[in-house]
Amino acid sequence: MLKISSPVKIEVRKALDMRAGDTVRVWQKIVEKDAAKGKEKIRFQAFEGLVLCRKHGTEAGATFTVRKVIDGVGVERIFPLYTPTVEKIEVLRRSKTRRSKLYHIREKAAKEVRRKMSRERMEKVIEIPIVETPAVEAVATEVKSEEGEKTQ
Repeated sequence: MLKISSPVKIEVRKALDMRAGDTVRVWQKIVEKDAAKGKEKIRFQAFEGLVLCRKHGTEAGATFTVRKVIDGVGVERIFPLYTPTVEKIEVLRRSKTRRSKLYHIREKAAKEVRRKMSRERMEKVIEIPIVETPAVEAVATEVKSEEGEKTQ
């Protein structure tokens, strides 16, 4: 009988109830090599975002896609479910969805960014200050005085 040993707790990952629409935090192990000292440094980096899809169920090649927005730019990462580089997966928030794949969120987010940009452009146009020069003020007072004389 073949026994498979893995640094990943396969049963825990298989039982993880993570669906599209959940907000998750994925802790990934990153190995940095220091060229000067010749040592390896291990650190953990969190990637928090919305799960767009989960593919291939619980089989060996299962993956899930996480999306987050950083400085107005959408970033997506595809994580294999059973990779040893993923230290842990935390489900932070659940949300009810009607679809199993949330790819339409990409277009929705792009439309929202475009709307926000046009709103900012309109605000800049409205905020243009009107500079009054002495010549303009003199012409304006002359026009007012002429109108006052005509009415009398």
